[in-house]
Amino acid sequence: QQNTDRQLAGMSFDREFVEKISGKNTNRPELNAMLGVLRSGDYVHVHELSRLARNTKDLLNIVEQILAAGSTVKFYKENLEFVAGEKQPPVQSLMLSMLGAIAQFERDLLLERQREGISLAKQRGVYKGRQSRFSDDDIAKIKSEFAVSTNKAKLAKKWSISRAYLYRICKQ
Repeated sequence: QQNTDRQLAGMSFDREFVEKISGKNTNRPELNAMLGVLRSGDYVHVHELSRLARNTKDLLNIVEQILAAGSTVKFYKENLEFVAGEKQPPVQSLMLSMLGAIAQFERDLLLERQREGISLAKQRGVYKGRQSRFSDDDIAKIKSEFAVSTNKAKLAKKWSISRAYLYRICKQ
């Protein structure tokens, strides 16, 4: 649901890797695709540091992978650039670590506020959890198939859900 229009607006590139998944971890298809094709002399343009990673350790590792491939990475919002094969000024490396820590801190605060909000909503009886992606008709079909199915794992796979969730649906 992220809108990436404001990121690197008005710029054009030879190849774009647009990630709409949170930078909370490195298990992201576009990030992995980009890292897989980097060559010496490539230039990686990143709108802001937190778009690359929300974890200081991951951020430092990703930047290191980019540099190890012989590529350069530029963070526009923070005005930081890391060039492969060049000794980075100590203050620039410090800024990368500090800004990475701030991005991680922001994410941790966001999650804490979310947990607090959910807890308060549960106490008021307002929070019902995440809405099911299944319609009432889908649930009825799943329950009827569940009743006659001998292979629950296969049924769960058919509906692209875990077996635990399948049993939870059919218990309701």
